[in-house]
This record gives sequence, C-alpha cells and structure tokens, in this order.
Amino acid sequence: MRYMMIVLLEFYPSWLALPREERRRYASSLQEIMQTYEEHVKVRFFDAEALPGKDYTDFVICETDDMKSYHFMWEEIRDSIPYTKGYMKIKDVIMGMENAFQSYEKEKLELDN
Repeated sequence: MRYMMIVLLEFYPSWLALPREERRRYASSLQEIMQTYEEHVKVRFFDAEALPGKDYTDFVICETDDMKSYHFMWEEIRDSIPYTKGYMKIKDVIMGMENAFQSYEKEKLELDN
C-alpha cells in the first residue's frame, strides 16, 4: 500500500538568526539523511513561510510503501542538530493511503476493481 504524509514543520527565529552558511550546512545534513532513504521514501520539501501558513513555516511531502524506512528517516532527522538544538519542530503530520478503499474491496471483500 502506498502512503502519503504531509509533515508540517516550524523553523524558529533562532534558525534564522544563524549565519546563512551555517543554515546551509545544516540543511545539507538534513538532505543527506533524506537521500539515505530515497530508494524507499520520496521526499519533497516546500517553504511556506511567506504564504498563509498558520502554525508552520515549511512542509515536507513524503511518499512511501515502506513505513519502516519512513520512520527511520524521521528518527535520524529528530537526532540531527537542527532538531536537537531547537531550530525546528514537527508541528503535525497529515497521513493518507492511496486508494485504500480499492485495496479493501479487492483484498477483504474480493471484489473486482
């Protein structure tokens, strides 16, 4: 089954107070973590701070059929300096399953699609 997660993030003013070069280094380290999992988790990163986002500044769209890899990726991100130093926080996760009703009908009810 294919899963889609929209992870709402908030980067705090302490992040913006860092020199841009330092932010770029930290952002690169986050990208490296995500690239480690790219075989199993497709990740897209969006900046939303200049747009009407009430409780978030950025969001990440993750797509996977391997929840274990998705979870491990976020565990590594939560262990990273930007997260542990309090520069960012996961605010919310919106999750869904692609065409889950069709899987239910096919697998559980044995209906043809």
